[in-house]
Amino acid sequence: MKVVELITDGACSGNPGPGGWAAVLRFGAHKKEIYGAEPQTTNNRMELRAAVEGLKLLKEPCTVTITTDSEYVRKGITEWIHGWKRNNWRTKDKKPVKNQDLWEALDFQVSRHKAEWKWVKGHADHPDNNRCDELAVFASKTQSNSPL
Repeated sequence: MKVVELITDGACSGNPGPGGWAAVLRFGAHKKEIYGAEPQTTNNRMELRAAVEGLKLLKEPCTVTITTDSEYVRKGITEWIHGWKRNNWRTKDKKPVKNQDLWEALDFQVSRHKAEWKWVKGHADHPDNNRCDELAVFASKTQSNSPL
């Protein structure tokens, strides 16, 4: 299996408001940056979208380390999702899980790989996370998407 690093971030101007997401993928000496935007969204949706879009680029099963500054994403996919699925996408309070569409997409993408999740403090000393932040903010402000 190929060993890949995926670093992700999301940004939103207002919550909800215009948002952007970004991901950096590293495989050996190769590096790919992607980003995209949505006109009316939330920060959590952008954080999720970054992970989904990054994983979608992997065309074969990989060992992937996914680094995020979102505890919502990390805990959601590693802890909370099991109960949500068991409870038909309901929270402990019996309310519908927010962002179910993206959680289902992320769950599918993660199932294709051997995934390890890491959390880093945002706006700190992780160069790729900082780059993702720059790209996500750029995308949110310009409402542009990276060429694929």
